[in-house]
Amino acid sequence: MKTRVRLPRLLACGAAVALALSLTACGNGDGGGSSGDGKIHVLVYGDASNKVEKQIVDKFNKTSDVKAVLDTIPGADYQQKLQTIINTPQAPDVFFNWGGGSIQPFVKADLLMPLDDFIEKDPGLKANFLPSVFNSAVVDGKSYGVPMRGTQPILLFHNKQVLDKAGVKPPKTWDELLDAVRKLKDEGVTPISLGGGDRWPTLMWFEYLYDRVAGPELFEKALKGDKDAWASADSKKALSMLKELVDAGAFGKNYDSVKYTNGSSPALLASGKAGFELMGSWYYAQQQEDAKEFAETDLGYTTFPTVQGGKGDPANVVGNTNNFYSVLKKTKHPEAVAEFLKLMYSDEFVKAQMAIGNLPTTTNTRKFLDTAADPEYSRFQYDLVAKAPSFQLSWDQAYPPSAITPIQQAVQQFFNGQLDADGFIKAMQALPTE
Repeated sequence: MKTRVRLPRLLACGAAVALALSLTACGNGDGGGSSGDGKIHVLVYGDASNKVEKQIVDKFNKTSDVKAVLDTIPGADYQQKLQTIINTPQAPDVFFNWGGGSIQPFVKADLLMPLDDFIEKDPGLKANFLPSVFNSAVVDGKSYGVPMRGTQPILLFHNKQVLDKAGVKPPKTWDELLDAVRKLKDEGVTPISLGGGDRWPTLMWFEYLYDRVAGPELFEKALKGDKDAWASADSKKALSMLKELVDAGAFGKNYDSVKYTNGSSPALLASGKAGFELMGSWYYAQQQEDAKEFAETDLGYTTFPTVQGGKGDPANVVGNTNNFYSVLKKTKHPEAVAEFLKLMYSDEFVKAQMAIGNLPTTTNTRKFLDTAADPEYSRFQYDLVAKAPSFQLSWDQAYPPSAITPIQQAVQQFFNGQLDADGFIKAMQALPTE
């Protein structure tokens, strides 16, 4: 798994100030968030999954002399806000991330604690997770993260009633998707809800279509610094297909003023004003939180459409392999942190995550599939991830944090016509890879 979710990532000014004040109050000015207050501070992205994190913190606090405090950053740009505090007295002891490129700069800056000593004392911190997931947070041969929350493949969600009324079935192919767009427009609804104001939801369309057209190899080459990959024939084909989708009116006209992070784009789907939304698997929990009746009766989901003649395996998925907890080297309570991390593979953790629609990647997950909030949904995700030949980490999490804004700007500007294909290619070629 992209915690994302990827999970959604701007803090309102007031929220930022409140966060800074709350974290500052926890520090003594000379170390991590735990400082001298005898506590460990756990920083997470604020969303519907926080109730499980609070439950686990409460469980930990019942038996630990060193107490844990859960701090959250609501809204988007979590990574950006994390960078502003991670090397300050307000830094947490443990923090939520997406592995991959999201933690590489912190490793290079020598801010993170390698977890290999923890693992040597408790092999379960590694052995109890699927290897392909755990290794997403391995940097230069050292482990820097323990999986938390669940795997987050990106799925194509839909409103069953809206599709039925328009005579549309969940599309299996790209041509079927284009046909669905035309039929939904005829019904007077926005075919595809898109939180373009946040920009990262737009990126999901690029990630999947590039994989379907070119396979995962194109992006892997680009990530390693091969600038020619972005100018390839496959890249240009994917861009032409995306432009065709936008020009067909798939996303309406006002998608740049709609956001996922304030609930606007999910509300369009739940209220019947849109037919589809492409989003990470956390979307299930979000709709359960915001529109429970809709989520339980009319929320459908499927895989991303196939592309005829595409080089990518139709079983490939993109998204966030998992979210991770990483540890600041300067924490004053490493023993307590190690005990806290052990709870990430506990039965209670797995069952609580599944109860809100998340799918942990622990080795004991399969035996709890029937206990999930929606067993069918959990099995669908589990089988999708287990059978996927490739699970591509979201582009803005695979690249280092300094590339996040340029990537998101490029996809937004291509969708709204400010960049043509050549302009997009040049923007991607200019991305930093370290």
